[in-house]
Amino acid sequence: MIGVHRIDAGFSADDCAALGAVAAITPARPGRLVGSPGPNAVRRAGLIWLTDLPGTDWVMDRLMVLVAQANRDTFGFDLTDFSESAQIARYDAADQGHFDWHSDIGDGPLARRRKLTLVAQLSPPEAYVGGALDIRPSGAILTADRRLGAVTVLPSYMLHRVTPVTTGSRLSLTVWAHGPGFR
Repeated sequence: MIGVHRIDAGFSADDCAALGAVAAITPARPGRLVGSPGPNAVRRAGLIWLTDLPGTDWVMDRLMVLVAQANRDTFGFDLTDFSESAQIARYDAADQGHFDWHSDIGDGPLARRRKLTLVAQLSPPEAYVGGALDIRPSGAILTADRRLGAVTVLPSYMLHRVTPVTTGSRLSLTVWAHGPGFR
């Protein structure tokens, strides 16, 4: 994909199952937008922050390696840190889980420093209908790999969305790499 980095198997099936099992027993918080006081129509998802999950230190180690690989191979951005916890997002058909077109750079002090967004697919593709991660690097819309454990890395300023889930539930893992402002 143009301007997007893909890793076919960033996480194994066992890794995805382990994260899914922990997420299944952890209460999710409603997803919201940076600077927004509460839920809104743009995003319907339950969020679980990795820092709230015991025994998941290994996940951040893996995410750092995957981001470094993508940055080295594709982007070459000036990255300095991971200032925010990774999150597991649950998009359920029961509430038409989705996240409309957006970029991950926002007005908040951390969100304005986001440079790369990594999304890992934690659900097998047959577990849900809808829920496509669409990316718009230009006029064309690209759809991310839905295979279990697949990883997509994109610049945080790039428009992307998760289409409504109409059947089942989609789990994904997201983290942002931070750095000085673009210039």
